[in-house]
Amino acid sequence: MQQRVYTGGTLIVLAAVFLALVVLSGLLLRGVRLDLTQNRLYTLSEGTQRIVQRLEEPVNLYFFFSESAARDLPTIRTYATRVRELLEEIAARSGGKVRLEVIDPLPFSEAEDRATGFGLQAVPVGAAGDTLFFGLAGTNATDGQMVIPFFQPDKEAFLEYDIAKLIHALSSDRRPAVGLLSSLNMGPGFDPATGRVSEGWVIDGELRQMFDLRRLGRDVDRIADDIDALVLVHPKNLPEDTLYAIDQFVLRGGRLLVFVDPHSELDPGESGPEADPMFATRSSDLPRLFQAWGVQYDPDKAVLDARNALQVQPSADRPPVRHLGFLGLGRPNLNQQDVVSGDLDSINLAIAGHFNLADDAQVRLEPLIQSSPASMAVDVARLRFLPDPGALFDGFEPSGVSYVLAARLSGTLKTAFPERSGEGHLAESREPANIILVGDADMLADRLWVQVQNFFGQRIFNPFANNGDFVINAVDNLVGSSDLIAVRTRPTSSRPFTVVEELRRRADDRFRAKERELQAELAETERRLVELQGDRADGAQLLSPEQQAEIQRFRQEQLRIRQELRQVRRQLDADIQSLGARLKFLNIVGMPLLVTLFALGFAWWKARRRREALAR
Repeated sequence: MQQRVYTGGTLIVLAAVFLALVVLSGLLLRGVRLDLTQNRLYTLSEGTQRIVQRLEEPVNLYFFFSESAARDLPTIRTYATRVRELLEEIAARSGGKVRLEVIDPLPFSEAEDRATGFGLQAVPVGAAGDTLFFGLAGTNATDGQMVIPFFQPDKEAFLEYDIAKLIHALSSDRRPAVGLLSSLNMGPGFDPATGRVSEGWVIDGELRQMFDLRRLGRDVDRIADDIDALVLVHPKNLPEDTLYAIDQFVLRGGRLLVFVDPHSELDPGESGPEADPMFATRSSDLPRLFQAWGVQYDPDKAVLDARNALQVQPSADRPPVRHLGFLGLGRPNLNQQDVVSGDLDSINLAIAGHFNLADDAQVRLEPLIQSSPASMAVDVARLRFLPDPGALFDGFEPSGVSYVLAARLSGTLKTAFPERSGEGHLAESREPANIILVGDADMLADRLWVQVQNFFGQRIFNPFANNGDFVINAVDNLVGSSDLIAVRTRPTSSRPFTVVEELRRRADDRFRAKERELQAELAETERRLVELQGDRADGAQLLSPEQQAEIQRFRQEQLRIRQELRQVRRQLDADIQSLGARLKFLNIVGMPLLVTLFALGFAWWKARRRREALAR
């Protein structure tokens, strides 16, 4: 009886201790989170944490999601949970500077009017005409406002970057300043060829609309400190003082976007009474800077790509031909893990150069755009006088190398002018540099990516490639803080059933093999029937006994192969069901059994220790 009392009292004490520990842990460990997911999905990157911790004024985030409209969309609902949890984590890490409000905009409600007023997109879903809001709006203390109109599940890799970018933009009340130094006439002005005022290139107008664009002359000897990013377009024969200004700008932490070109078709060439346009050099390079940075670039080499060659029309009276130097690059050639190129579908280039790292380089070169392995590098002289682009196929031998046509350069840089000194001179970069290099300047021209039409005095743009998006993404990424650039992409929450996918792939391989066997049998039977018909001297159209037997044999083989095809499909289903059964057994029986065995083993060990203690 006394033992039972002790046992009951012990249980009460243990329960009281457990409750005390729970309350104590809730007080002491408040805000502590443990992320055990494989890809650390719920752990913010260091860049995002620094952005929210450095906020000086509060930022309000309004997450709009239509719960009822998404009731039959499990993929959207799952992703919405992912977005909400990420927003909650950001708010929790901000120290109260990020204020999150989750809103369900029901139809005909004030919340719906509020979402529409922010400019969020309402997507129609279902047959009942429901509309789905799934976006984010942000405001700051100075009436600044930014939105993510709709969260697309296929852009989950950029989710944290997009949210961090929105918060970072709301923390500043000025437009980013972008310096532009170009050897090509990109902006508005008088066009002597047509005798009219030119609107300028479309990309130039886009940059003017989104940023505080400042044009710099070739003889600039210092880049202003308030310029957030510098864009060099076809930097041709720049003076040494200008190169030194660029060098020091980068070492001070300035961001740089460079478009060099082995042969720019838009370059008018050298001017002057003795200049010959036919033999003018139309290449651009930054040899001194590239050498100091550890970048290898040869302005006399261009990349040919047989797999991505575009069709061009040499003249009005000749049919289109494939031009190995004009490249139409798709998603397989674009870095899907970088925010600059990850969401793009196509980029068009014209006679592009390529980049490499020197053997002793201390920096990192991350490709953004690459050619296919069916490429080779040739002397650019082959493309200067080319009446027939088809001639480029003569002697073309793929090297098997995917050439880097655009890249992100990062790391600590040393000055290209070690002999200079003076007040403010830097011999090494203050922080890791962030530079984007592109081996083609002509990709900015309208003819390679956008069609411009005049509609009642308004210019209408119809892009057919993502060249403009690439440039805007690059500049937008560079003008952000180093913390924002460090966020970049991260793995998605999608966890595919790799074992099941492998089973399905193997079954498809067997299925296609059986299909090929069936097609081969059919072709052989048709050939045999034609031979038998040709062997008949009377030319009769009725089937001979041999032909009837051949047809009967084929039908039997056809039935056999079809049965095997069905068996392949049934075996796939059986393999998947077997895998599912094993997983269910492990989850329902295996794990509880393992826990039970562990508990029994632990109890046996404790009992043994107790007996040994009593024996002593």
